[in-house]
Amino acid sequence: METDRYRVLAKVVELGSFSKAATALGYTQSAISQSVAATEAALGFRLVVRDRGGVRLTPEGSAVFPSIESVVNAQRIVEEKASEVLGLERGTVRMGTIASISEHWLPAVIAEFQKKWPQVEFIIHQGDYDSIPEWIRTGKVDFGFVNPASVSGLKTEFIAHGEMLAILPREHRLARAKRVPLKDLVDEPFILLEEGGYYEPLEAFQREGLESDIRFTIHDDFTIMAMVEQGLGVSILAELVMKKCPWKVVARPCDPSVVRSIALAWRDDASVPIASRRFMDAVLAYCSDDG
Repeated sequence: METDRYRVLAKVVELGSFSKAATALGYTQSAISQSVAATEAALGFRLVVRDRGGVRLTPEGSAVFPSIESVVNAQRIVEEKASEVLGLERGTVRMGTIASISEHWLPAVIAEFQKKWPQVEFIIHQGDYDSIPEWIRTGKVDFGFVNPASVSGLKTEFIAHGEMLAILPREHRLARAKRVPLKDLVDEPFILLEEGGYYEPLEAFQREGLESDIRFTIHDDFTIMAMVEQGLGVSILAELVMKKCPWKVVARPCDPSVVRSIALAWRDDASVPIASRRFMDAVLAYCSDDG
């Protein structure tokens, strides 16, 4: 079937390797190569090229790949809906998440979930406030963790508030303060966590009529903490990230408080397979129990 060839191509692109796709799908590498070649022949142009960095899409492949992904995702939904009708306990949970959630919430929720549904497969894409909503809209993921203020056109359900803390070098002049005034951070080199088009710290500065001196924008909490430790600047990060912090930094509440809201987001109820719906319920129960 043509949809099977699309599924093969999508796995090759996802893993960046013909051999890894063959292992994941249970095919030989030769069969994977033949499938991709057949897809290219049917469409009339090259879809992928191989180089030292692995497999990547050609410009023509990039143009059609979103549509191919949509076909693959639609087929997956049909298959999981069929399993739901038959009452099977199998399925795949596809979610988009931000780093702090994947590092500190998900392992516990997944471990508990798999005690009841051990056959469910998990595919987790780590992204930001821009990429996760887009993945939901295109069907790459069934749902995602977002700040509800950063999305539109999706269904959302609030799950938790989390405080964000000022992150300072241990010898910083503000390190002994019980709370760090935002106004005292504006003259400091600021290291911003890149999470898409919505930034809770910048929103907090703007509410106070302040403008931070952003020197670095980085897509990784741990890199930021390492840079703060070296005295390269200060930052504001989620309290959740600081629970297992190995760096020599100080975390203090801000004044006024900086709070991050987290919600589950999904396109519509009909598009969420049963396995993902069950896992979303498990997340809501976990956050409720966690206070």
